[in-house]
Amino acid sequence: MKKTTLGPSGIECSAIGLGTWAMGGWMWGGGDNAAAVIAIQASLDAGVNLIDTAPAYGLGRSESIVGTALKGRRQDAVIATKCGLVWHTQQGTHFFDEDGHPVYRYLGRDSIFHECEESLKRLQTDYIDLYITHWQDHTTPVAETMDALLALKKQGKIRAIGVSNVTPEILSEYLKHGPVDAAQERYSLIDREIETALAPLCSEHNVAVLGYSSLALGLLAGPIDPAREFKGDDQRATNPRFSEANRAKLKAFFDALEPLRTHLGCSFGQMMIAWTVARGTVSVALCGARVRQQAIENAGAGSVVLDGEALQLIDAAAKRHLDALA
Repeated sequence: MKKTTLGPSGIECSAIGLGTWAMGGWMWGGGDNAAAVIAIQASLDAGVNLIDTAPAYGLGRSESIVGTALKGRRQDAVIATKCGLVWHTQQGTHFFDEDGHPVYRYLGRDSIFHECEESLKRLQTDYIDLYITHWQDHTTPVAETMDALLALKKQGKIRAIGVSNVTPEILSEYLKHGPVDAAQERYSLIDREIETALAPLCSEHNVAVLGYSSLALGLLAGPIDPAREFKGDDQRATNPRFSEANRAKLKAFFDALEPLRTHLGCSFGQMMIAWTVARGTVSVALCGARVRQQAIENAGAGSVVLDGEALQLIDAAAKRHLDALA
């Protein structure tokens, strides 16, 4: 497994990380706690040690699953979790409702301290490796937010500071008040907006980039049956990218890459993850998994090597697909 370092923190982790949003069940049509625990442990066994979670993933459910999975193995994992999406207060800005609870974007000092303690309990640990502001709160000065994060770092409750869903301007404001070790942003073969400004800014300031949704919510994992139904609150049911028409168009994309996939001896999902790592835009490619086999397959992408010609073939196929959607 390729390794990387989380910015100025010096924390070493795997270049492929396990994302646990779907394990929380919310917006994914439910979940299976026991299967999720096994998937996390399988990831560790396969060399993936960065485990990314958040309180909002099932209102604490995902964090609790991670805590259970890491019993006796805490030293094997680099835990990234988040703050700033809260349901214990109505301060800040209402963002969404989850299972009947209004959730607010809020990054006030006292709230961050409260969230950190709750996360430590659910994760069954006394420190968090990387603590990330999940979504930005425009009602709280960045200086106040960073002051709280730096205080937690001084106390030893967190080892590194991260931000997520930021603009270059907001990241620059954070950097005025202290070191930022990582920025977590959406990035995949078909979501490359950060390449223009944010990623170069991160590179300039030694901020590691964690790319979430490397498989675009599963869209890039391989051909999807046009007749497949996404049930319950699964967000893909209403996502235009997962419409029957678009799933049919994806066939041409995967058909174009089939010879390369066969040559590499890997799955389509592994090829897409390998592309994300090889591009060099992100330090870590975060990939979701809910069962053991998904976790093992994602980890296997670490051994897939793509040369320049392969990267060009994948880029060209993606461009043709996106042009067809226009």
